Amino acid sequence: MSLLRHLSCRGLKPAVVQSRRSSTAVRPFRVLGLQQVAIGALNKAPLAEFWEGLLGVRRVGHYRSEKENVDEDILALGVGPWAVELDLMQPVDPERAPRVHVPPLNHIGIWVDPLEAAVEHLTRLGVRFAPGGIRKGASGHNVAFIHPKGNDSHPLSSQGVLLELVQAPPNLIEAFELASEPC
Repeated sequence: MSLLRHLSCRGLKPAVVQSRRSSTAVRPFRVLGLQQVAIGALNKAPLAEFWEGLLGVRRVGHYRSEKENVDEDILALGVGPWAVELDLMQPVDPERAPRVHVPPLNHIGIWVDPLEAAVEHLTRLGVRFAPGGIRKGASGHNVAFIHPKGNDSHPLSSQGVLLELVQAPPNLIEAFELASEPC
């Protein structure tokens, strides 16, 4: 028995295990867990000093995009399929949009599968997505952003929080399914 199955059968399931009450018959996608938390500042150096220097969270990557106006360090909280990405962001140009440092807790990301079905379904229900559609994100996964505010044509939103939907990779989907199986 794998360690994941062993822990799951003893009630030590990771936080990403979905409630049995939710219905995928109505919803053609699944939310598998928290993927990331993105924190912004005009200068990310103090953020890095706190998270890396004081807390010892390891840096696993860097991403810079002039188009998205972001320069970010990518850290990882935890290991394996349950690791949560922590993005420390600063704007390339503080005068341009998007203003990745406002608000400081910029956005959260959640693992979904399949992403295309989630975007299609939620759009049909009236959820407003940010411009750009499905695209490759900083960590290499396909992503789409739910806009923090609704509008006349798409009145549903994430109520003030920018929410990133991230396509779950195969290893996370497999771990999720193993952890969700009855013992």
